[in-house]
Amino acid sequence: MTVSNPGLDDAVLYRLKFARRLPPSLSALTGPVHGVIELPLHVAWSGLRAFDLDQPRQRMGLYRTVLAEGTREDLCRFLNAELLASLWPVLRTLAGPSVRGVWEQAFPQLRELAAA
Repeated sequence: MTVSNPGLDDAVLYRLKFARRLPPSLSALTGPVHGVIELPLHVAWSGLRAFDLDQPRQRMGLYRTVLAEGTREDLCRFLNAELLASLWPVLRTLAGPSVRGVWEQAFPQLRELAAA
């Protein structure tokens, strides 16, 4: 089989990576809303690993990192559905187009939050 646009295939594979990690529902995101969270090395292998959820910049950094690098189990363990919804209008711009597209396709309510 000849591939006419290998870059497109890379983009599809990259999106698929995030789609496979999605939780079954937003309600499965039962992570904490306060306190300090230390991410495991497979999620945050360099730089900051402990994030204070009561500090807005650190909270946003934790969510961005977990969305980009976390497994489905990490997403459910470290992210909170209500907090994700409140952060989404800004977080969606920081997470990148692949993450944003996959999450908003799976959970249209996030897209609606961004449009509001």
